[in-house]
Amino acid sequence: MVAVSRATRARRVAAAAAYGGGGVTAVGLGGYALVRVQALLARRAIGTALGRTAPHAPERYGAGVGDDLRVLVLGDSSAAGLGAQTPEQTPAAIVATGLAAISGQAVRMVNVAAVGAVSADLDRQVDTALARLPEPDLALVLIGANDVTRRVRPVVAVRQLAAAVTRLRAAGAEVVVGTCPDFGAVRPIGRPLRHVARRLSRDLAAAQTVAVVEAGGRTVSLGDLLGHDFVERPAEMFSADLFHPSPAGYARVAAVLLPTAVAVLGLWPQPPASAAAPAGGSVRVTPLAEAAATAAHQPGTEVAPARVAGADRGPWGRWSQVLRRRRHPQAPAPALQPAQRSTDQPSTRQEP
Repeated sequence: MVAVSRATRARRVAAAAAYGGGGVTAVGLGGYALVRVQALLARRAIGTALGRTAPHAPERYGAGVGDDLRVLVLGDSSAAGLGAQTPEQTPAAIVATGLAAISGQAVRMVNVAAVGAVSADLDRQVDTALARLPEPDLALVLIGANDVTRRVRPVVAVRQLAAAVTRLRAAGAEVVVGTCPDFGAVRPIGRPLRHVARRLSRDLAAAQTVAVVEAGGRTVSLGDLLGHDFVERPAEMFSADLFHPSPAGYARVAAVLLPTAVAVLGLWPQPPASAAAPAGGSVRVTPLAEAAATAAHQPGTEVAPARVAGADRGPWGRWSQVLRRRRHPQAPAPALQPAQRSTDQPSTRQEP
């Protein structure tokens, strides 16, 4: 039932964002008030151990031949890399380094992400980024955590993100969005309200996925900051404030963003929906709202637009491709066909 309700909420929030409606919230105003109180307590516990300035990563990577790959990075402190100890440890720098190595081209990266940014700041960031680097090849966006802690209405945050993706696509960029992380792994947000923050952040992530894919981008689920590593090894994966990722944590973030960035730039072939995914992962085609709900609680899941029999929409809305890459290769998964159902129910099939 959780997946069903999350898919429905994601679809409604994204639709309201697109058409100007009021939208819905996951737990209502009371839930947001509780999260706000808990967030204030968490921020007091976190303090200012890291300051508000992330390491400044360089703009140039690699020394390949031909035209530079032009990359923009936008978003909040996770995109800026607050918690990294050196510029090279920021997720943007890791991705840029990887792109340069895989493509054999130099990469020029402009990072306009800012500590504390919310989705409303993306419009200004897009202005700045495109002024500094017109006609980008790729835009990476990490946003959403501060929208939850500052009680931004999901429909408003999603509308602002969709507008930014639309502008970046119009400028010629492929867009990859790392969706709102799951606050369930953040220690300073204590019980019993941690589950409220988890629900709010997962619902926002699902709605972000629907809106981004509708706008022509792709999403990668950051989930509970990428799974069990952050839950089981917080001393290694979180920085000194127990809130932002450590260098090891940012390496995990970059590890799931890089394959999608490489694929969307066409630097290696993207598998068809009927084939096994790279590194023994799994791939399937499913209605977008269902894909968004699945991705919200399965870290590292990529959601991209898809077509079935030449059409981008079916009886349950837009088709999407759900791709999961495992960290360790296993036997290829069997071919999965587009879901066939008569009601708006997510597939009960569990991805391996």
